[in-house]
Amino acid sequence: MTTDGATPEASRDGGGETADADDATDGDTNSEDDFEEYADLGATTSNAMDIAETSMDRVRELVPDETLADRIRQKSVHATGDPEFQHLMRFTGADDDEPVRAGARAVLDEQPIVTDITMVKAGITGRGHDCPVQKAIGNGAELAAETGMTRTAASVLELDKQGVYDGAIAVVGNAPTAALALADCIEDGTRPAVVVATPVGFVKAAESRERLREVAAEHGVPTITNVGRRGGSGLAAGLTNELVHVASDVREGEVDI
Repeated sequence: MTTDGATPEASRDGGGETADADDATDGDTNSEDDFEEYADLGATTSNAMDIAETSMDRVRELVPDETLADRIRQKSVHATGDPEFQHLMRFTGADDDEPVRAGARAVLDEQPIVTDITMVKAGITGRGHDCPVQKAIGNGAELAAETGMTRTAASVLELDKQGVYDGAIAVVGNAPTAALALADCIEDGTRPAVVVATPVGFVKAAESRERLREVAAEHGVPTITNVGRRGGSGLAAGLTNELVHVASDVREGEVDI
């Protein structure tokens, strides 16, 4: 049993599903050049591309399509299957688009993407970017044993000591204590390029995201989070993938950030 409302890491941090069906490759070897322009960077066959395009078309009927932040809201609906989730998204920055711009710039600059657990890492697309992707979990075992804190919190603190989070895309999809630890790091001077945090659960989840928003706003760190108990690894991976999609559109000259 975990102490932070997160899923049991011992059984689940070794792998997991991708952000949604459209974010996973489907085993075919067709060249992506055979298909029309992006609907989802995970789609690699004509059937998968059709599904992804149709799905996003339906999402755009339910969610505004005017701003960069709207793209994140759309992805939250796409990842959860819930049109109401768009109203749960929160953005910290000069405006709602700022975290998306910051995330896209970090992708274009090939900054690291650092997730809390393996399940989130597994959902990050391998296409459309050259960012190194790593997980925090697996680091900080001695600190966790000495202090009794969760492994995810200790992992975040250990990587922060190594300077991993500065300039990185920091992603928390599972453990509230990881979000709380990251907030402490930001308070102490760490500056990620952007934070995507959707830890899920009934214990500390909503509170951890609220603290992260408050600390990030105080110290000028752009964040993408949500309110309420809901969230999870798939959502965090999907939102991060949308930052990659935006960066790809910038690279193609379709979006100006």
